[in-house]
Amino acid sequence: MSFSLISRNRKNLWIGKFSIFPEDLFIHGVSTRHGGVSKGAFDSLNLGLHVEDDLNDVRKNRDIFFEGLELPKGQGTTCQQVHGSKVVKITKSQAGSGMYEFDESIRDADGLITNEPGIPLMLFFADCTPILIADPVKKVIGVAHGGWRGTVASIGAKTVELMVKEYGSRPEDLLAGIGPAIGPCCYEVGPEVIKQFRDAFPDFYDKIISDEKGSQRLNLWKANELQLIKAGLKKENIDVAGVCTACNHRQFFSYRADNGKTGRIAAVLSIK
Repeated sequence: MSFSLISRNRKNLWIGKFSIFPEDLFIHGVSTRHGGVSKGAFDSLNLGLHVEDDLNDVRKNRDIFFEGLELPKGQGTTCQQVHGSKVVKITKSQAGSGMYEFDESIRDADGLITNEPGIPLMLFFADCTPILIADPVKKVIGVAHGGWRGTVASIGAKTVELMVKEYGSRPEDLLAGIGPAIGPCCYEVGPEVIKQFRDAFPDFYDKIISDEKGSQRLNLWKANELQLIKAGLKKENIDVAGVCTACNHRQFFSYRADNGKTGRIAAVLSIK
């Protein structure tokens, strides 16, 4: 298994790919900050409509990214991402929600699932953890936004649970990719966050919190991986990118490294 950046036809457009997702069944990708038209702090492929970027530039960027993935324009479906743990089932009638207008995004949700081909599910990140889940047997997909609040509230596991409930997916069949996010090298957290993770995950707390030079660091990659394993996924079916967005903030947008004013990368997953 691996995560790698692949150059697309457009100048300087790079898209992250997981080797675990079968290309004959699914289309997926994680954007970088390169290849778009945005300027200043959002240079250049900012895909977030909710930051202070020019809206027309962001819309152009989303079309550029979809062209690079060979996905139909206008069909991307997203949610408002409130750092919660609500997961929503997407039907044909909701295709395109939030693609060009933030207010049209699915409200109060941080995860989406569907079994509809041709409806790309798309979420946005700048240090939080992209979680992509695909069922090659039932042909079902899910995406989730795993910041520390979503992770401690088990957003990944809840995405799996809804795929099981709505579509009959079996956790042991599921494939998952955990995308670029702030790593334990850079993610120092305070006592409030530490306590919540200790209470939520007592069985593997010691594997996700480390003490380095008097500061405590949170490993969101590992927290989400272990959460998915606890939900029934096989370890060998989880591909962890292991790329820190803060260390690599010239390649990916990072809220922490860019001092709060920055764009957003996107993670997209679609059924062929």
